[in-house]
Amino acid sequence: MNSGRAQDTAGRSAGGGRTDPATEAFVTHRNLLFTVAYEMLGSAADAEDVLQETWLRWAGVDLGTVRDQRAYLVRITTRQALTRLRTLGRRKESYVGSWLPEPLLTAPDVAEDVELADSVSMAMLLVLETLTPTERAVFVLREVFDLGYDEIAEAVEKSPAAVRQIAHRARAHVAARRPRGVVTPAETRDALHAFQRAVETGDLQGLLDILAPDVVLVGDGGGVRQAVLRPVVGADKVARLLAAGLGRLAAGAALRPAQVNGHPALVLRLDGELDTVMAVRVDDGLITGLYAVRNPEKLSHMHRATALRR
Repeated sequence: MNSGRAQDTAGRSAGGGRTDPATEAFVTHRNLLFTVAYEMLGSAADAEDVLQETWLRWAGVDLGTVRDQRAYLVRITTRQALTRLRTLGRRKESYVGSWLPEPLLTAPDVAEDVELADSVSMAMLLVLETLTPTERAVFVLREVFDLGYDEIAEAVEKSPAAVRQIAHRARAHVAARRPRGVVTPAETRDALHAFQRAVETGDLQGLLDILAPDVVLVGDGGGVRQAVLRPVVGADKVARLLAAGLGRLAAGAALRPAQVNGHPALVLRLDGELDTVMAVRVDDGLITGLYAVRNPEKLSHMHRATALRR
């Protein structure tokens, strides 16, 4: 059930036009809670389900016992997301081909919050995939949402001392794998523009010029749409694969820029229908990562902008 339905459920429970305190608190923090769940899961559909579960538990809470409603809601969401993260891990084991996070069409305000945009970028979400569930929860709550160690300890059911150790370990793990430097939106747009121009004109040398020597192309078709089953590494291999594949596109194909997960990306439409979302990672002006999501089940959040909040 999606987050909009969770909000509708909250509204109905409040008696139509009336708003009770529980509903008001949930609606106030809903975008924050979705962002927490999405950053932990990399799946918008699962994040929406977590919000529904959060609402069901929140609706039964005696608000008179709650000192900090935001912290309490984040705690419920974190625990539900941790449970679902372990289930999601089992699903990924049987997934056909590579698994990529679910792309989100995002509004300009997400890009304006540089730290938020960085935390939901496709590249960062893939780095977070390399953490254990508890490490991921601690890292997200501490580094992205700046929660105190005591609050995080309650959310993940660990001692504050243990949470500090987990945070230190997760921070070092992420630092070793995150993009090498700060990249401005303008740099990403320039790289994407050069990439788009090379693809649309079939310019193989143009592709080689904008791709880093160790570029990695990851495709996610989920067994439903054709995609590379394993990552393709190296500028020459990636450029030739793209030139061959995209060079055969029909006249009805259109490659257009979009804001995806807070960063410039490209969207491919065939005869007006959404076909592929291509996010990128850029380092030192060159594309080092290409992430092509084609699984239709992962493209439902590309039709309207998703609100993300810290």
